[in-house]
Amino acid sequence: MPALAKQLALPPPAARIDDLDWARIEAELDSHGVGLTGPLLTQEECAGLAGLYPDESRFRSRIIMSRHGFGSGEYQYFAHPLPEILAALRPAVYARLAPVANRWNEALGIAQRYPARLEAFLGLCHEAGQKRPTPLLLKYGAGDYNCLHQDLYGDLFFPFQMVILLSQPGEDFTGGEFTLVEQRPRMQSRPEVVPLMRGEAAIFAVQHRPVQGTRGTYRVNLRHGVSRVRSGERYTTGLIFHDAR
Repeated sequence: MPALAKQLALPPPAARIDDLDWARIEAELDSHGVGLTGPLLTQEECAGLAGLYPDESRFRSRIIMSRHGFGSGEYQYFAHPLPEILAALRPAVYARLAPVANRWNEALGIAQRYPARLEAFLGLCHEAGQKRPTPLLLKYGAGDYNCLHQDLYGDLFFPFQMVILLSQPGEDFTGGEFTLVEQRPRMQSRPEVVPLMRGEAAIFAVQHRPVQGTRGTYRVNLRHGVSRVRSGERYTTGLIFHDAR
């Protein structure tokens, strides 16, 4: 391999996770319920994942959002085996987030604790009857959007998930901003628009986060969605760490 190519070559996906600024991401999760990774996947990796969408053999089910009142657009849940890059990212990200999840649950007085490895946590999911893989690929066209929601899929869930933008804003699509809304007790809801570029990921709270108040720690609920795509096509992939019923 030429010297320049060696310099430009990215490490394997799991190693890239280790190289992220986890102190900053954890601080952003604590403060806002969402943390940004910065560049994570290459343009070619993004195109490769988005290009899987027409291959029905890679997926276990396809959801048309408008049929269920979820919004407008569609998505597909991957079947096993997962694409190689997602199969590498999922356990690497989980391992970094499990200590944060346990700290949050302790702060909120929730008894559930999460094992250090994804394999062990998925074993608990399967014992609970949640055996279907949840990583997914989403496709939006002009006019499409995703209503505010939470991805729970069963009684057992991991408190964080990750979304990776596979298309380039301003080139492939316009609009379509990833959005979080925080519902605070006895206060008006707080929106958070999350800026992402192609290949960047957001890690965010699935259901709630702890907040330190004057009378102790309390929980605020979060839901996420996507604003209306104004033009073009927008692809994202989502990594959910619990399996579904």
